[in-house]
Amino acid sequence: MPRTQLNLVGFLSGSAVNGDSWRHPDSDIDADLDFGRYKAYAQALERGKFDALFFYDNVLGVADPAWLTANPGVPRWEPLTLLAALAVVTERIGLIGTASTTFNEPYNLARRLASLDHLSGGRAGWNVVTATGGAENFNLDTHIDHAERYQRAHEFYDVVTGLWDSYADGAFVKDRASGRWTDPAKVHVLNHKGRFYQVQGPLNTPRPVQGHPVIAQAGASDDGRELAGRVGEVLYTAEHDIALARAFHADVKERAVRHGRHPDHVRILPGVSPFVGRTLGEAEDKYEDLLRHRDAATTLRGLSTYASLGVDLSTLPFEEPIRLPDEIAETNSHKSRQRLMVDWIRQDRPTVRQLYRKFTAGGHRVLVGTPRSIADDFEEWFTTGAADGFTIMFSSAPAGIEDFVDLVVPELQRRGLFRQDYPGRTLRDTLGLPVPRNRFFA
Repeated sequence: MPRTQLNLVGFLSGSAVNGDSWRHPDSDIDADLDFGRYKAYAQALERGKFDALFFYDNVLGVADPAWLTANPGVPRWEPLTLLAALAVVTERIGLIGTASTTFNEPYNLARRLASLDHLSGGRAGWNVVTATGGAENFNLDTHIDHAERYQRAHEFYDVVTGLWDSYADGAFVKDRASGRWTDPAKVHVLNHKGRFYQVQGPLNTPRPVQGHPVIAQAGASDDGRELAGRVGEVLYTAEHDIALARAFHADVKERAVRHGRHPDHVRILPGVSPFVGRTLGEAEDKYEDLLRHRDAATTLRGLSTYASLGVDLSTLPFEEPIRLPDEIAETNSHKSRQRLMVDWIRQDRPTVRQLYRKFTAGGHRVLVGTPRSIADDFEEWFTTGAADGFTIMFSSAPAGIEDFVDLVVPELQRRGLFRQDYPGRTLRDTLGLPVPRNRFFA
């Protein structure tokens, strides 16, 4: 049966919800220190029946302290620590945190995620990334090559999920009368010895409530798509063209099938930054107001670096078409974002102003409209196979969150495109995803 309701995930970071719009007076600028801010955000999204919070993170080094002058990327909360706190002030919303396979060890991360799943009653998720940079903070001179990072990621995932399967149901007897705490027949010692990792096991944490926390993934390069098709359950991606989004959607689902998975067990949720008004004029005024407070040079410089465009957009005339170098070196960082931005610039020949108005600082689609027009857009993408839902990147917090929850969610619910209430207790219940079988115990 075709799915009739889309998924919504709220995108947050550990330093500020609103990225490059931090100078707007509606934006909280103390969320990096005040847990109460995130508590309010999470509870507002839970009131809106969002599937999950999605915490972005990185460990990039800052070679030039001047970069920090206008960029709110630091300081920031460590995601799994913050999600652990949010677990005890929310009841149903999922809690997805980013953790790199390049700069963690499988055993430690498996333990932390399993603990979060138990603490939240089965609402944890792991955003599996290979990291776009940060090697200089982890005893390395240069960042690990893109292809090797993904090879490590596959093995890292296998080790983590193997550790989660260390115990069969009922392994911990805890019988005072007999003195038996554990049934050794229900314990599996992993004894993994691979190319990158050597891990004995078993994990010293019970099997997660959900079997495995939900696996999110955010890579859209060819290597990223292959990892997504093999292991991803919630996919965060950047798409600005509905036809290209349909092609990406179909490609990843086909890869999932080749890996023996059901295509509906992969949910593709492109990032969208909505500006919502009760009228179109009100929405446009909100967007123009944000642009007045946004630092154009910082945003354009960040986009240039993030997408490895080979040119600093902040140095180009604002009203002239962008001219990229004929040859742009392939990045070892955000390959998919580089491809998306370069292809669009060469095809549409936009001015710097047009690009600046079209994308967020991370290269995601901006959507300005009323609850009805935004719901129309979402419905078209959902019903024509371009998306299974959306990752909402709020224009500000708390105002942008409240606008979406109070205005757009009711319109989606009225159309039957979004749930009225949570269907169960766990994130897998909410997403309609199966509990993974224990590979070692029937």
